[in-house]
Amino acid sequence: FRRDGNRPDGNRDNGFRRDGNRPSGNRDGFNKDGGFNKDGGRNDRGDNRRPGGNGNFRGGNRDNFAKDADAKGGMGDAREVREAKEQRSRERENRLNDRNKYDREDKKENTKGLEKTVKNNKPVTQKPQEEEDTIKTLVLPDVLTIKELAEKMKLQPAAVVKTLFLKGTIVTVNQEIDFDTAEEIALEFNCICEHEVKVDVIAELLKEEEEDPATLVPRPPVVCVMGHVDHGKTSLLDAIRSTSVTSREAGGITQHIGAYTVEINGQKITFLDTPGHEAFTAMRMRGAQATDIAILVVAADDGVMPQTIEAINHAKAAGIDIIVAVNKIDKPNANIEKVKQELVEYGLVAEDWGGDTIFAPVSAHTKEGIDNLLEMVLLTAEMRELKANPNRRARGLVIEAQLDKGRGPVATLLVQKGTLHVGDAVAAGPCFGKIRAMIDDKGRKIKEAGPATPVEILGLNDVPGAGEIFVSPATEKEARAFSDTFIREGRVKLLDDTKSKLSLDDLFSQIKAGNVKELGLIIKADVQGSVEAVKQSMLKLSNEEVVIKIVHAGVGAINESDVILASASNAIIIGFNVRPDNMAREIADREKVDVRLYRVIYQAIEDVEAAMKGMLDPIYEEKVIGHAEVRQTYKASGVGTIAGSYVLDGMITKASKVRVTREGELIYEGPLASLKRFKDDAKEVKAGYECGIVLEKFNDIKELDQIEAYIMVEVPR
Repeated sequence: FRRDGNRPDGNRDNGFRRDGNRPSGNRDGFNKDGGFNKDGGRNDRGDNRRPGGNGNFRGGNRDNFAKDADAKGGMGDAREVREAKEQRSRERENRLNDRNKYDREDKKENTKGLEKTVKNNKPVTQKPQEEEDTIKTLVLPDVLTIKELAEKMKLQPAAVVKTLFLKGTIVTVNQEIDFDTAEEIALEFNCICEHEVKVDVIAELLKEEEEDPATLVPRPPVVCVMGHVDHGKTSLLDAIRSTSVTSREAGGITQHIGAYTVEINGQKITFLDTPGHEAFTAMRMRGAQATDIAILVVAADDGVMPQTIEAINHAKAAGIDIIVAVNKIDKPNANIEKVKQELVEYGLVAEDWGGDTIFAPVSAHTKEGIDNLLEMVLLTAEMRELKANPNRRARGLVIEAQLDKGRGPVATLLVQKGTLHVGDAVAAGPCFGKIRAMIDDKGRKIKEAGPATPVEILGLNDVPGAGEIFVSPATEKEARAFSDTFIREGRVKLLDDTKSKLSLDDLFSQIKAGNVKELGLIIKADVQGSVEAVKQSMLKLSNEEVVIKIVHAGVGAINESDVILASASNAIIIGFNVRPDNMAREIADREKVDVRLYRVIYQAIEDVEAAMKGMLDPIYEEKVIGHAEVRQTYKASGVGTIAGSYVLDGMITKASKVRVTREGELIYEGPLASLKRFKDDAKEVKAGYECGIVLEKFNDIKELDQIEAYIMVEVPR
């Protein structure tokens, strides 16, 4: 019995326990699906899963209801338990079916992906029905990678690589391909390609609608003074303004743009004084774009020079009228006719020679011909009918910009359209702000500036680049948005340009391979125009062997961060009209950073050229030092063939290389393995002496072979 555990004969109602005999019959209990367990016993009614027996020591499975059945010992009770269990099993199966049905409906509605069905209470993934092939249209750039193409086609990159491999083309996922190749690949996957149309966001920002002719009023002409260095451009402008600006320029060479307004007979003319030196090409190009008329200054005693030709080309490219001012007519060797003759070659034919170019002989020194020149300027301006709308938001160009210690960023603007007021929001490239003060060319504070007026403004958050277009949005918030867009798009364009340059010129791999050396420069100058001028000059010095890399270029004094950057990037600092502060000087001394300061650009160019020459690989040339003839040969074990030779002229040295010829044909060229005089090693053997020569890994040497010794010597650059 159960409670006291006494089992005298092991007898139970439904059979014997110990030996498994059940005279009154095994329990009539099948499991829910009527099957048997894995070892032959029944699955759920008192038969365990262990092999070798039909029941465990507790008399059945672990189900509580089975235990109850054992306790009650009746067939009827067991049947009731079985029915209850089967009922629960059916309910559980129904719940599972319902849940799976909802899952399938959700899946169809949300993802239209793989459907799930339930089989024997287990979810089984079914393959979706194959859809008909649809043709997709892709918009692709000129160049893209296999990975980018795969992403646009909504495919795994491996699928594209595999397809190409099966066609005999081996590619990698990061390999760049052009549009035509991408189009061929895309057709394999039922995709049609279209060219991506790039929109220049910055150009769109700066685009504006045509002005209504009824709103336009006459405006003063903007005149640009151009010409060769030292031909007297600044002196001429000085004579026109009757003020001296020449004394402020280093060595009498104009270093950056100035803008001035002159009033003649009640009419205003705005002058831009652009530097004449070749290094300032970029600034002069901006000057030409900003102006209506160019005064080309040519010295009567010097004639046409390289910068004169450049100035002509820039003026013609900008589509502006040219007035030739033949300067220095007071010089004894002045020859105006010669100047006219030289300029005919460049399409500038004087009016008295049957052309349409105005020639005005002047002398900046004696002021002779100045009035006539200005009348010609006003006459040309009148013929061009220069007009602008003053009653609109201002727009124009940044002529110059610099960082002032006391006032912050200061920009010289040339208003081309509209009127600029104090308090207006302004945006120029990546810079924006609100105008706090405006100063005219004579140093007076003004409240507004109309078309063709140069003005200096305060209030920008940074120093804009010379030549940037400035706009005056309605609010400062709009100005900030403009500059943010400019910065973002500028960065994208820079990355694209860099990427294309690297792929075109393979520059990076060349540097990595050690074939190209790099000279890093940090350029600091007093004004933005000079920064760009120095930058352009330095970049021109790059050649196939040494690349000039501008690590940083900016406006203002050389500071601590510049020196730290130079130290980290192993760069030279070029300072133009600026000096390092005390902290920067101390760090430069400690870090051994080379800081070079200049006031005239020629010296900077010469110094950098010298630095580059030190980085260039030395050039070597061959120098023959002697000849010898083989008289006898010997073979030595472990050494090879020894050529007993007689030095005919010069000398043979151990360090030299030799060429061996036989009947005029070269049979060996390379180093010597050894050089001996009798049995002793020798460094050199001179003419008239015999020696033993062993060639490096070459034994096929015979009597009467001719030996020529040579060395490589460095050629100075």
